[in-house]
Amino acid sequence: MSQKPIVLVVDDTPSNLDVLTAILKDTYKVKVAINGTIGIKIAKMVPQPDLILLDIMMPDIDGYEVCRQLKEQPNTAHIPIIFVTAKIGPEAEVKGLSLGAVDYLTKPITPAIALQRVKTHIALYDQQRALFSQVKEKTQEINLGKLETLNILGRAAEFKDNETGMHVKRMSHYCEVLAKALGMTDEDAETLRDAAPMHDIGKIGIPDSVLLKPGKLDADEWTTMQKHVEFGVEILGRQGDSKLMRMAIQVAQYHHEKWDGSGYPNQIVGEDIPLVGRIAAVADVFDALTAERPYKRAWSIDEALSLFEEQKGKHFDPTIVDLFFLKLPEILAIKEKFKDE
Repeated sequence: MSQKPIVLVVDDTPSNLDVLTAILKDTYKVKVAINGTIGIKIAKMVPQPDLILLDIMMPDIDGYEVCRQLKEQPNTAHIPIIFVTAKIGPEAEVKGLSLGAVDYLTKPITPAIALQRVKTHIALYDQQRALFSQVKEKTQEINLGKLETLNILGRAAEFKDNETGMHVKRMSHYCEVLAKALGMTDEDAETLRDAAPMHDIGKIGIPDSVLLKPGKLDADEWTTMQKHVEFGVEILGRQGDSKLMRMAIQVAQYHHEKWDGSGYPNQIVGEDIPLVGRIAAVADVFDALTAERPYKRAWSIDEALSLFEEQKGKHFDPTIVDLFFLKLPEILAIKEKFKDE
């Protein structure tokens, strides 16, 4: 047996609470609040109401202010509100609807009308929630497909560059650790982790003669190598249609910029470099330095940290370097977990 929908009735007159409770109690679970402040508290409690019947004229804070506060808060903005009032003029009605109310009931209450309007708006609310759930599910499916494609492309770029494939795993997890340390939400930090493998995807477009050259690149070859940033942005699309794609584009475009403006491709300075680019720069360089490759030995952790200290405020955002040192135990655990075969 399914649970009854919850209706919260907010009114400072006990007799009005009694009337509405008597009308609704057979069909709905009724919660009551004697003033707006209590009503707001109850609206936030789990399980939350499926609908709120809200008196306008109340002594502490009136119904309009209660409605405004509920609609401003993400955890209560979705709850449909029906104003209950003795009389209502066009201006007041417009005011209430503009604040986010869905309907009005006028006193004295007609039970059949009250029941029908509550039923209608709860049904609409249920449909809205079902639609939102379907959209969320489909969006997750689309993003999962995009993520799988991005990971394939990212690994392809790494293998073309004689990488093992573990570089992108380590580097992306380093990014997640640093993002959380910087105060990004868990969701955004995880999105960055998923986007970071795309940082060098543009290397797919670089000729092997340049990409795999064992010695130092000459000026023309270095210019060609730098074009991998532009190629990456073009591969990913300049206008991402999801948070994941937008973040992947930013990582690809900005992770070679340097704090002091000496980076490429646009010589951007300091905080004008998007945060995800600054994070990726630190993560990418640390892993590149400390990984062994056919053309170079792996730097020791101490050697890499010495370089970071020396390049703080030059190549790297100094705040991110400080947090990198602070989070070093987590970084080293990731390095060990995803070590090269």
